[in-house]
Amino acid sequence: MSSSEWHVERRQSSNESPLSRDLENAPETGSLSIVVLGASGDLAKKKTFPALFHLYVQGFLPPNEVCIFGYARTKITDNDLRNRLRGYLVPGKDSSLEQLEEVSKFLNLIKYVSGSYDSKDGFCNLDKEISEHESLKSSAQGPSRRLFYLALPPTVYPSVCKMIKTYCMNKSDLGGWTRIVVEKPFGKDLESAEQLSTEIGELFEEPQIYRIDHYLGKELVQNMLVLRFANRLFMPQWNRDNIANVQIVFREDFGTEGRGGYFDQYGIIRDIIQNHLLQVFCLVAMEKPVSLKPEHIRDEKVKVLESVLPIKDDEVVLGQYEGYRDDDTVPDHSNTPTFASVILRVHNERWEGVPFILKAGKALNARKADIRVQFKDVPGDIFKCQKQGRNEFVIRLQPSEAMYMKLTVKKPGLEMETIQSELDLSYRQRYQGATIPEAYERLILDTIRGDQQHFVRRDELKASWEIFTPLLHRIDKGEFKSIPYKPGTRGPAEADKVLLEKAGYVQTHGYIWIPPTL
Repeated sequence: MSSSEWHVERRQSSNESPLSRDLENAPETGSLSIVVLGASGDLAKKKTFPALFHLYVQGFLPPNEVCIFGYARTKITDNDLRNRLRGYLVPGKDSSLEQLEEVSKFLNLIKYVSGSYDSKDGFCNLDKEISEHESLKSSAQGPSRRLFYLALPPTVYPSVCKMIKTYCMNKSDLGGWTRIVVEKPFGKDLESAEQLSTEIGELFEEPQIYRIDHYLGKELVQNMLVLRFANRLFMPQWNRDNIANVQIVFREDFGTEGRGGYFDQYGIIRDIIQNHLLQVFCLVAMEKPVSLKPEHIRDEKVKVLESVLPIKDDEVVLGQYEGYRDDDTVPDHSNTPTFASVILRVHNERWEGVPFILKAGKALNARKADIRVQFKDVPGDIFKCQKQGRNEFVIRLQPSEAMYMKLTVKKPGLEMETIQSELDLSYRQRYQGATIPEAYERLILDTIRGDQQHFVRRDELKASWEIFTPLLHRIDKGEFKSIPYKPGTRGPAEADKVLLEKAGYVQTHGYIWIPPTL
């Protein structure tokens, strides 16, 4: 973050904290304890603590209310954890004195507690530390709020949740809450996900559980509801009469990079498609909710998931990049896909006959994620320009966030020739000086506010696993084979063949979108 961006982001202080102002029906005083379990792990260091730091810089975590606790098995001191985190929080080598001071002030809010994840002693000690903070922060004048962020493997969720429920719940007589945030993967199939949900559900009510999917915190993903339901332009076009197909694509230009052993347990469908891309699919395909209340939005997401037909064998392509099994932690005969292209078909009035292509892969030719809505051909094409390509509405989720519409226009000059161009809304150009928050910042703030709109509800999780579990079980049994592909390519050639033949996608020739420069 540059010095100029820092000053844009920095919120002016006031007598009323933004946290208190944003919490509906919450008093202005009280304590907020944020506990990061798994504090010494990569997720916590690279994502959770930096997100908390940015919220602090913007004034959403006022120091007179907040204390952050790290909890892990590693036996280290408060200062050890702070020193480990510092490098992930300092903006860069050219950091100003003000920035460095802000980092130090934030780190001073962090305390560390060591203990195992099934230990009474560890969690009793954690509760003692939280209670001392609540006492110091004048919790007698307001609610005691406790947020537990589980930056941990799902295998320990049940034992950790049991410890929290038994020893670390909010005890204030003046109200408040206890909430838990759990990371994906939520199981490996329908049965394991339901078992995990049942074990956690026996300890906490659904409004206390925040199943986080960071894709729902991305700026352009959050824009989907506004685009679809606040613009008259799109509402009559967004259906099977006008749209030919929809692609939701995630590409990475690197492989598993030392995570091969972990990745091999899950594969690209469990890692990316069943959660991240399926959440995006819901927002693209769902019906208009009654209101913006979280439950109304999540109701519509569940409805569209329950309308998805069983996946057909001939509409699935799996791939594995050459060299994947060179990783010592990956079995020599692994069939785990590092690439998958799956067509979903929705059986309802709006989308009957429109293929949704969900595609994700590692070690491909680019790093990007986008939504590509391709419209049908113009009937009675008097310009004979269909070979140039169809209209497409493209939403670039990352990097270089943008939305652009591919249009056919007249080519400048004396002749009546056509060419493809675009109407372009590139965020860096249009919103200069604005800072796009990281997904984790937004979602952690939502948990503090008690807004579950961008979190996965239990029945939504169940519906998503019902779609993919039959396919995943067949892959696990070796009934579906992964096709080898070379790193740095588009993936297996068969995927493009299915895209063209089964999904009816029409490629645009000679057109490349180039992000505008400032």
